[in-house]
Amino acid sequence: GKNEYDLLVIGGGSGGLACAKEAAQFGRKVAVLDSVEPSPQGTTWGIGGTCVNVGCIPKKLMHQAALLGSALKDAQHYGWNISQPVHHTWSVMAQGVQNYVKSLNWGHRVQLQDKKVKYFNIKGRFSDPHTVRGLTKAGKETVVTADNIVIATGGRPKYPTHIAGALEYGITSDDLFWLKESPGKTLPSFILYVALECAGFLTGIGLDTTVMMRSIPLRGFDQASHISKKKQIYFTTQQQMASLVTEHMESYGTKFLKRCSPTKVEKLKSKRLQVTWKNDDLNTEETDSFDTVMWAVGRVPDTKTLNLETVGVKTNCETGKIIVDASEATSVPHIYAVGDITEGRPELTPVAIAAGKLLAQRLFGQSSELMDYKNVPTTVFTPLEYGCVGLSEEAAVQCHGSDNIEVYHAYYKPLEFTVAERDATQCYVKMVCLRERQQRILGLHFIGPNAGEVIQGFALGIKCGATYPQLMKTVGIHPTCAEEVTKLRITKRSGLDATVTGC
Repeated sequence: GKNEYDLLVIGGGSGGLACAKEAAQFGRKVAVLDSVEPSPQGTTWGIGGTCVNVGCIPKKLMHQAALLGSALKDAQHYGWNISQPVHHTWSVMAQGVQNYVKSLNWGHRVQLQDKKVKYFNIKGRFSDPHTVRGLTKAGKETVVTADNIVIATGGRPKYPTHIAGALEYGITSDDLFWLKESPGKTLPSFILYVALECAGFLTGIGLDTTVMMRSIPLRGFDQASHISKKKQIYFTTQQQMASLVTEHMESYGTKFLKRCSPTKVEKLKSKRLQVTWKNDDLNTEETDSFDTVMWAVGRVPDTKTLNLETVGVKTNCETGKIIVDASEATSVPHIYAVGDITEGRPELTPVAIAAGKLLAQRLFGQSSELMDYKNVPTTVFTPLEYGCVGLSEEAAVQCHGSDNIEVYHAYYKPLEFTVAERDATQCYVKMVCLRERQQRILGLHFIGPNAGEVIQGFALGIKCGATYPQLMKTVGIHPTCAEEVTKLRITKRSGLDATVTGC
């Protein structure tokens, strides 16, 4: 018989909700299935996905808490009389952040209701290509059928299960943002960007924080770095930017255990966690105790309960992500996927939202516009922020050849740092351009205060094909950090020498 819904979205995160609400605007009958499995430590949350509950929103708010702590130190140089030492109360910050997140959960429920989108708080699985079944918390089975189905279940953090005690005693970012009490002395381990971000704000609010990194920091963050095939240039820009970020963090109190790999975690009688690790440089085994151990190993697609193999939805056997084409279609014609769960897409909230909206417009609004995944800006919210858009230097060389690339770069000192006598050694701008006459800008990398706000503005120009001469004619806003981009005159010839085809 006829299916009950025109569109069923599995997953209540950024991409799924955007797709569902957009489809409802066209008068279609839409449903959303969403349910959160508790983390191994028992943490759970409401509708809204990773970004709202355990990602961008709480992270940025806690980053802001740390920035305020730095501002209090600076304030004395500007004449403010502030009693020392200042003290931060985790529970007050956590309560404020968690209350705001809960208000967003409620807001999403209200928006779905206003747009007449049916919400099912269940974990669904395919029984056939048009049918999804699931159990309510009361154990009642719910069956939903739809003409079109969008999978948008996102991902969940991985645990390094090869490390003894990792699952029993460690937490992930899924848990950190919902802690009621301070995590105390903390060890973020495995150096993905989320570890740096969390370590940055933990240090900023006064906690003893040590980052354990077995290799280079920010591995995998540069979306273009996979283009390179030669190890000696694989992480050139990434290493340069990551080194500046971590140098700044070290100078402000975050400790780093470099080229170290944890081997086991044990719980002591004092309830502290003893971590044992191998130091690869010294070839020694070392230990220390912490109040909290946080893993930042990466994320895996949340697909294991969907029963995708039964309906023929193909996934990448290595990553587990769903394979989609340019129109977000899977191997099954009426089943689509958007967001972090899809292979080869940037794992970013605005990307998922835009892709979800455009998909709904193509399905129900007679649109043919596809999502453009090129030149997507993003920022790492470390104490000194790192924002970028477009290609890294090595990716540009791989696509265009070293003889065709010009790189403009410079260090600068934000005016805000002067009176407070803050170290600006790591504030840096790097612009990658084609060397031909127009000198089209291929990528921009910025380390400094408010990097996200700076990059957002320049991202529009780069998206529209801005050139270096055009940028030099742009009048900067004085005195701002963003102005430094319009003053780039220092240039260097790229020393990278490799080419590949197909870029």
